[in-house]
Amino acid sequence: MEKIPVYFMPGLAASPKIFENIKLPEDRFEMYYLEWIMPEPHEPLTDYAKRVAANIKHENPVLIGVSFGGILVQEISRIINARKVIIISSVRSSLQFPRRMRFAKMTRAYRVFPTTLMQKVDWLAKVSFGNNMITRKLNLYEKYMSFRDKKYLDWAFETVITWSRTEIDEKVVHVHGTADEVFPAHYIHNFIPVKGGTHIMIVNKYKWLNENLPRLIEGEKE
Repeated sequence: MEKIPVYFMPGLAASPKIFENIKLPEDRFEMYYLEWIMPEPHEPLTDYAKRVAANIKHENPVLIGVSFGGILVQEISRIINARKVIIISSVRSSLQFPRRMRFAKMTRAYRVFPTTLMQKVDWLAKVSFGNNMITRKLNLYEKYMSFRDKKYLDWAFETVITWSRTEIDEKVVHVHGTADEVFPAHYIHNFIPVKGGTHIMIVNKYKWLNENLPRLIEGEKE
């Protein structure tokens, strides 16, 4: 039986390391990893998606994207034929953004987001040693968030906030944590819930994903 090629796209600024615990049965699937590339100045997401899609070498692959990567794989699926599109901890429409993101779009507040702080993780970790929760999150950030060029971060935040898709593609399979703090579940409908899953559930709910992704890829939604 021919194996199904599955391409994974990480979240904003993240490296493919976030998928290190995701394991699919090797007799049925082949796993490949897409990575962020430097955007051109003011590059539209559609053009960026074409450049990332050039790294996909199989016909009719499965595309799996996390967070901003989920938005990106939906744009890629407009360029190539995809067997299945699965998004995790993401949104299928800009109408599913929380109020704060819609406000940021309306006021263009994303232009003043302090992306330079995201480049100073070592410093932040040192000053937060007294808070285990913050330190733990920063350690995860340091491990997985490797694409921290300021030009990329500025582009990425603006691109996410200004994403204008309002029509939901009902064929996209949406897996979402009930405790997601970035894209709260109460703004979203028709998704597959992961109880207690946060925005980083690709890291800490990998057992649920390993158990359920094969059937979702092969066609079962529930």
